[in-house]
Amino acid sequence: SPVLRGRSDTARSAKNTVARSVKKTRPIFDGDEEDLMKRIGILTSGGDAPGMNACIRAATRMANNAGIELVGIKRGFTGLIADDMMPISRDDVSNIIHTGGSILESSRSMEFETEEGRAKAAANLLKRGIEGLILIGGDGTFHGGTLLARQTSIPIVGVPGTIDNDIFGTDYTIGFDTAVNCAIEAIDRIRDTARTFERVFFVEVMGNHTGFIALHAGMAGGADSLVIPEDPLAIEDICERLEEGRRLGKKSAIVVVAEAEKPGYSYKIAEEVDKRTQFESRVCVLGHVQRGGNPTSADRILGTELGAGAVQALMDDVNGRMVGIVGGNLIYTPMSDTWEKKKELNARIKQHMRMLW
Repeated sequence: SPVLRGRSDTARSAKNTVARSVKKTRPIFDGDEEDLMKRIGILTSGGDAPGMNACIRAATRMANNAGIELVGIKRGFTGLIADDMMPISRDDVSNIIHTGGSILESSRSMEFETEEGRAKAAANLLKRGIEGLILIGGDGTFHGGTLLARQTSIPIVGVPGTIDNDIFGTDYTIGFDTAVNCAIEAIDRIRDTARTFERVFFVEVMGNHTGFIALHAGMAGGADSLVIPEDPLAIEDICERLEEGRRLGKKSAIVVVAEAEKPGYSYKIAEEVDKRTQFESRVCVLGHVQRGGNPTSADRILGTELGAGAVQALMDDVNGRMVGIVGGNLIYTPMSDTWEKKKELNARIKQHMRMLW
């Protein structure tokens, strides 16, 4: 649910006036100039997701239009510890809305997991005069941000950027729609050769703890069966469904599999199915190809909305929250909720998927 803001109505109104300004220079402010945030930091952490650059672009222009300087932190928490930062201007984010990856790059920092590492990061933020921090990433990023918040008084706001779509507090995460469309394109192509050679194809998508990509790609790709962590199928069940399809005249089949424990999980399933049936199976592991490429329009729009929303949140004194969109509304969710509360798969899509097999 939306977070109640701590400022008085007068101060909040003044902040909103600043947000609406489109001047490149610092806008006129009737209150205390010292109350205005002057510099915000932004970083991307963990796995990259298409649409992150759209988010960075929106945050930069939203901040600059309000007279706030945006500082880009390179390589996530690794760059924060190493003091690897640079100011980002409007020109720096021109022509990046359509690109994948992150212009700020990313990493996974073991040093940041230590109290000493986070102390270095906090000291660098203070040294640079950064008064607010935006983190784009998944639950691991928000874990790190929550720990960092305990060692600094600087407000921190998160933006959900992960293709897995497994973050509580938002309907969709940045990169999810692009990853699903990548999987659908692969399924469409594989179906041609599966039909030609009368084979079963196991198409493995990312999602080692969740089946969001598999469920949506399976539905849109017309899969004959689905294997996901939330609703695991025994080998016997998979074989029975494939045999039933054969009895109904189907000469080929597509099974979409979430990678589960690690990439290559589909090979184990395919081997067992071939032993128990007369099918000749093949496996296609999509892997990291799902994390690259140009973002879809949905991810560009979502990244833009959340990037602008994150800056507005900091201007409104929101702290320790993730910006998300639920039911079309921008909301703030405590970062601890993003990993303590489980995001469920869409029950209606699951039901329809079973009915259409």
